[in-house]
Amino acid sequence: MSTAGQTGPTATVPPAPGPPAADGPSARRPLVLRLLARPEVGVFLGAAAVFVFFLIAAPSLRSGGSMATVLYQSSTIGLMALPVALLMIGGEFDLSAGVAVVSSALTASMLSYQLTVNVWAGVVVALVLSLAIGAFNGWMMVRTGLPSFLVTLGTFLILQGVNLAVTKLVTDNVATDDISDMDGFGQARRVFASSFDLGGVQVKITVVWWLVFAALATWVLLRTRYGNWVFAVGGDQESARAVGVPVTFTKITLFMTVGFGAWFVGMHELFSFNTVQSGEGVGQELIYIAASVIGGCLLTGGQGSAIGPVFGAFMFGMVNQGIVYAGWNPDWFKAFLGVMLLGATLVNLWVRRTATRR
Repeated sequence: MSTAGQTGPTATVPPAPGPPAADGPSARRPLVLRLLARPEVGVFLGAAAVFVFFLIAAPSLRSGGSMATVLYQSSTIGLMALPVALLMIGGEFDLSAGVAVVSSALTASMLSYQLTVNVWAGVVVALVLSLAIGAFNGWMMVRTGLPSFLVTLGTFLILQGVNLAVTKLVTDNVATDDISDMDGFGQARRVFASSFDLGGVQVKITVVWWLVFAALATWVLLRTRYGNWVFAVGGDQESARAVGVPVTFTKITLFMTVGFGAWFVGMHELFSFNTVQSGEGVGQELIYIAASVIGGCLLTGGQGSAIGPVFGAFMFGMVNQGIVYAGWNPDWFKAFLGVMLLGATLVNLWVRRTATRR
């Protein structure tokens, strides 16, 4: 089943946002089946199942404070899963997303400390660098025609080496210096890493930013011309180009969106812990991609949503913290996580196939 605004074009005309046509097989299909065929509904059911499972297995998880911890864990994944999902809908991957987060944090920290300037100067320079890394990935892929897998794998290795080598060269250590006493730190921390009271529970500001960015991404995908372009270039790049879609612009800006996400998460990590370890971030890119895939984004591009990855990230956060609150051996975390995610993906796939077959 194809829903307007959710699936890219396969012919010569890009999709247009708005409600589906009132006639045809889709209109005759029951409402429940039409809902199940949407990319985000399957992962919602999977996330709900994981949620109920851990509420039963870990009673301590039922408190407000524990749920706030789960939401915080989910938000740190979801903030990056959102731009990664948009890029995947556009038909591309970014394997450098995990280490790019660390690159951004290292840049802001070392520049501010070594030059003894207000931390906002480092924040701005880190933003420029992150957007530049995204633009380079997009430009290199478009200019050479190489798969984004290879281009961003190269960027991943470059950034990983630069992060470690430059940090050791500048600080004579693998971590940056503490910047908590520098000018502007308190203001930046309130933006990127503060908490607020909600009914007696401390909620991290990243949860708010996560939901705001998800709403913004949904609006862009479903209500703007740029959203149509994203689905179009992910569905059939050549057909999209033939009808006037600016493929190069769309691809490069999608990579730059990932760069923006890396900058934001990097700033959160920096102002949460005051210092940054240069070797972190490796492997996180797979978590972001997995959350997007579980959220209904196709590996081949052209289909997905911004809401689905929100539930995908929540599932990761729930499993991560649920194992801790259940008191299980953390050595089994990765294995358990893999089984849960594979099961959720299969349930998602089964629900959608069932819904579209009838």
